[in-house]
Amino acid sequence: MTDVPGGRRSLAETLGVDIDPDLLSLALTHRSYAYEDGGSPHNERLEFLGDSVLGQAVTVTLFARYPELDEGALAKRRASLVSTVALAEVARRIGLGEHVLLGRGEEQTGGRDKDSILADTTEAIIGAAYLSAGQDAATGLVVRLVEPLLDDPDRYGAATDPKTSLQELAAAHQESPPAYSVESDGPDHNRVFTATVRVGEIEARGVGTSKKSAEMAAALSAWQDLNERA
Repeated sequence: MTDVPGGRRSLAETLGVDIDPDLLSLALTHRSYAYEDGGSPHNERLEFLGDSVLGQAVTVTLFARYPELDEGALAKRRASLVSTVALAEVARRIGLGEHVLLGRGEEQTGGRDKDSILADTTEAIIGAAYLSAGQDAATGLVVRLVEPLLDDPDRYGAATDPKTSLQELAAAHQESPPAYSVESDGPDHNRVFTATVRVGEIEARGVGTSKKSAEMAAALSAWQDLNERA
């Protein structure tokens, strides 16, 4: 395993929250690892809790920060910020994937970079922070994690619907429409999809547990590259 106690301490420092070591270990434990470890506990209960804490924290933050937005606009931004694509991006930014405890099958099929695993683990971390340090600390963690997205409103649409956003951005810059190709690997019950998208000179890849999720991940990566170049 790549995860070691020192690595967890480094992760805790990055998060800026004093999380109980046992809860942090549990938050990082994917069900595939737990299954191979004889059915030991995994992070799905913490994920359930973290999802609720995340939603409330984002809702309150948006309500306070954008008093000029109506309910529909707030709901759209919230959906973007709590989406699997956005949470996976947050996880990659803090290097969360290297700390996740995975079973051999997930390890071999790129589980450390799957959007679904990264997003679920992020929610589990938030749940662990809530139990360890309380609601205020967990809310502060959520705000720090999503701050880059909050400060870049152009990305709200991209995080919610990256394929459409990429197509629109390509058209705006007179690029050819995005062209996707998808490959898959692994057994039928644990298929991993890798999508490649090309837009002009840009080529980006994404990994997911379905063709759709892989294409969305690739599209968001390409959107970011094209937006930065523009």
